[in-house]
Amino acid sequence: MKTVTHAIALASTAAAALSFGTATAFAQEADNVLKFAHVYESSEPYHTCAVAANDDLVKATDGRYGIEVYPASSLGKEVDINEGLGLGTVDIIYTGQLFAGRAYGPIAIGGAPYMFRDFEHWDAYRNSDLFKELAQGYADATGNHIVAMTYYGNRHVTSNKPITKPEDMEGLKIRVPNAPLYMMFPEAVGANPTPIAFAEVYLALQQGTVDAQENPLPTIKAKKFYEVQSNINLTGHITDALLTIVGGPTWNSMDAADRDALVKVLEDTASCATDQIIEQENELVAWFRDQGVQVNEVDRGPFIEAVKKMHNGEMATWDQETYDRLQAIGK
Repeated sequence: MKTVTHAIALASTAAAALSFGTATAFAQEADNVLKFAHVYESSEPYHTCAVAANDDLVKATDGRYGIEVYPASSLGKEVDINEGLGLGTVDIIYTGQLFAGRAYGPIAIGGAPYMFRDFEHWDAYRNSDLFKELAQGYADATGNHIVAMTYYGNRHVTSNKPITKPEDMEGLKIRVPNAPLYMMFPEAVGANPTPIAFAEVYLALQQGTVDAQENPLPTIKAKKFYEVQSNINLTGHITDALLTIVGGPTWNSMDAADRDALVKVLEDTASCATDQIIEQENELVAWFRDQGVQVNEVDRGPFIEAVKKMHNGEMATWDQETYDRLQAIGK
């Protein structure tokens, strides 16, 4: 029954992908259409808010620029679209901080496990001088420009057994995104991290290629992971975010006024998606329980202690000063 349900969902996704031809028609009214690529579903706020941004950009630039959005890895996986920024094959992307960290290590600090005390700490960081400095460091290293940060949600572990303490993860084969720092949390608790592309995770869980995965509640719902995992364990191990990045070739081709208009539209897009993700997180525990999924409360303390030992170890791509400055924010 779950397989049938997923097949129907895939068909719906395909229909939704076709439907953004309507958005494309609006984008084509602009003289220049910017390709905005990401790996998330067309039903998610990241996508719907980005599609809505097209009209705002067309208006703000008097028709000189529009946006066409490509969801669900249709222009490539995370690594591909990151590389595409510099090649000019994509103009704008959403990407995880740890993927951006492949090009400039310090920017990855915001995506490391248990790096933030809570949402308020994360929110203060995204508006901090430290984040601005790290974004500038990334621009200097890559030629691409981070223009906004969108809240992605607290990442939690899904599995087919309850996980309430670090020992429960011993030997667990868990899917992680294909960026090295995603290994930190699993390795700290004795699990076996297995990188798998986002578009392939549902099938990997269904076939038992991996035992578990980790993502925020809105993503678990959108990707229907709850169909093939019986437990959601509220580890909250990463307060995660997506960076909105404009490629260097695109940035350099725009005049200052149009560039400022694009930045403002993309900042508003980030706020739009952030607000919706917060709202969804507040509702989804009850929703999952209504679907018959076992949602397990977790004492995060032992998990935090296990991970903190690795914060400035061999896996760290930042220096001690950067770490100390981040931890001091909001105190």
